[in-house]
Amino acid sequence: MICTDLKTKCQVAGSVSCIGVKIGMKSQPSRTRMQKGQFTMRKPTSFFLFLLLAVSFLSAFSTSAAADDDPPGRVARLNYIQGSVSFQPGGETDWVQANPNRPLTTGDNLWTDRRSRGELHIGSTTLRLSGETGISFLNLDDRTAQIQLAQGSLSVRLRRLDGGDAFEIDTPNLAFTVQRPGEYRFDVDPEGQTTNVTVREGEGEATGGGSNFHLDSGENARVSGTDSLRFDVGRAERPDGFDDWCQSRDEREEHARSARYVSRDVIGYEDLDDYGEWRSVPEYGSVWFPSRVAAGWAPYRFGHWVWIEPWGWTWVEDEPWGFAPFHYGRWAVADGEWCWVPGPVVVRPVYAPALVAFVGGPRFSLSLSIGGGGGGVAWFPLGPREVYVPAYRASPRYVQNVNVTNTTVNVVNVTNVYNNVNVNKVTYMHQTNIAAVTAVSHDTFVNARPVGVATVRVNSQQLQTAEVQRGVAVAPARQSIVGTSGPAAVKPPEAVMSRQVVVKEAPPAPHVSYERQQQALSSQPGRVPAPQQMDQLRRTQQQQLQPTVKVAPPIRGNQNASQPGASHRSNRRINCGEQTSNRNNPM
Repeated sequence: MICTDLKTKCQVAGSVSCIGVKIGMKSQPSRTRMQKGQFTMRKPTSFFLFLLLAVSFLSAFSTSAAADDDPPGRVARLNYIQGSVSFQPGGETDWVQANPNRPLTTGDNLWTDRRSRGELHIGSTTLRLSGETGISFLNLDDRTAQIQLAQGSLSVRLRRLDGGDAFEIDTPNLAFTVQRPGEYRFDVDPEGQTTNVTVREGEGEATGGGSNFHLDSGENARVSGTDSLRFDVGRAERPDGFDDWCQSRDEREEHARSARYVSRDVIGYEDLDDYGEWRSVPEYGSVWFPSRVAAGWAPYRFGHWVWIEPWGWTWVEDEPWGFAPFHYGRWAVADGEWCWVPGPVVVRPVYAPALVAFVGGPRFSLSLSIGGGGGGVAWFPLGPREVYVPAYRASPRYVQNVNVTNTTVNVVNVTNVYNNVNVNKVTYMHQTNIAAVTAVSHDTFVNARPVGVATVRVNSQQLQTAEVQRGVAVAPARQSIVGTSGPAAVKPPEAVMSRQVVVKEAPPAPHVSYERQQQALSSQPGRVPAPQQMDQLRRTQQQQLQPTVKVAPPIRGNQNASQPGASHRSNRRINCGEQTSNRNNPM
């Protein structure tokens, strides 16, 4: 079944209701029928009818406005590191060693050291960085991926570009809008004076300096200047060592067996082949069993917690395969072994920070087991068909989508659990399983320390008195945001990461630092401050920050070059016989 709205596109089995959409399912799943909901207005026969219509309109408007504040349904992940890669959380000044399983989002920054490389995924899209390359996520939400390339070489393989999606690479010289799936490469010299754009396959438009031009498959452009662009366009150059490496990584991904069982938009699916196997289980269908796990292993036990806005508490698993099974799907026990049960094969599944339920309450005496003050935090993984209710702000539509794209569940059940404040009326598969419940001290939880070596054993009597909770009322510390990976071995030059870039679309306002929102976080433990609070905190911070983006000025005159497929472009000089290049250290 296809369910389309402004936030999520999903293909699920069962019955799904969406705002303004009526969906029917025939007996054969492959034959799907969708009807747009019809709203027929008749002449009101009474004031009551008129009032009813007015209230319905305002209610729909309110629901839409609430959905606008939903967190993104996707993130990025640095899944492969060769050499040294450094990471800086949005709003912070510290650079630390990058963790391959930490979710990345708007405001986060990455830097690859000399002779190093990195690979990232945003859903099915792959980004690869060469040595001495710095990128920032200016915007990453359900419809927009806007990436700043301050210096170095960036390769992009875009598998799909849906209607309404925007994919933009911003450099010191130009903003490049990708208009078709394909393979692209961007190179910015160390001084930020020139940008090379190569379109191996696809097409796109470069904008900057009051002008724009179009690039088709097999073309390359060398661009310099900011207020006024100077560019040469010609044939794409032969692949170099960096291109060859990207091609080898593409081939590995193309042959991933796990793509038969999950969507390619499930971030991390390509890692599952090397660390486990798929088997058929009668109750759940095709499920994945991890191999070579530690003694006493359980989902969400070997890793640590971090604080990432706008979700809040987020799980980061230790294992190299530990992304997909902890942010999508559910966990079950089959034949005495833990197995990951993916959700329906959907076009774009919704990411979740941690698909767990917390336990606690006044009768849960975990603090006695730990041996003193501060109490503790405990949780267990959600099982198949169990409803995930976020602790962060989210609309009913978001709650529906984050569930139906990650497990086979009845929408009515999602609504009932969501509206039921007392979640203790719900019986969970792993709630009383001692081997499934993980507990740690407050200090371990809040300071991003490894959980596996600090777990506290919980007995069945304690679980009988525990209450299931949607979230945990614990305020983050600064360490919760930065993590415990250790200081970065190499930091990028400050002038590089603060270099101004050209953008076509203005990105969201910058992140608020922990210091500025610490009081707000402490006043409502476990909750990200409301957008209105963030705006107030951001006003004083912005006064101290220099803008790092420059919105491209309006196009001057008649720019025929911006039309896709144009065979002659009057505002560019084509040097087909000369192949120019100014790439930065293409490792």
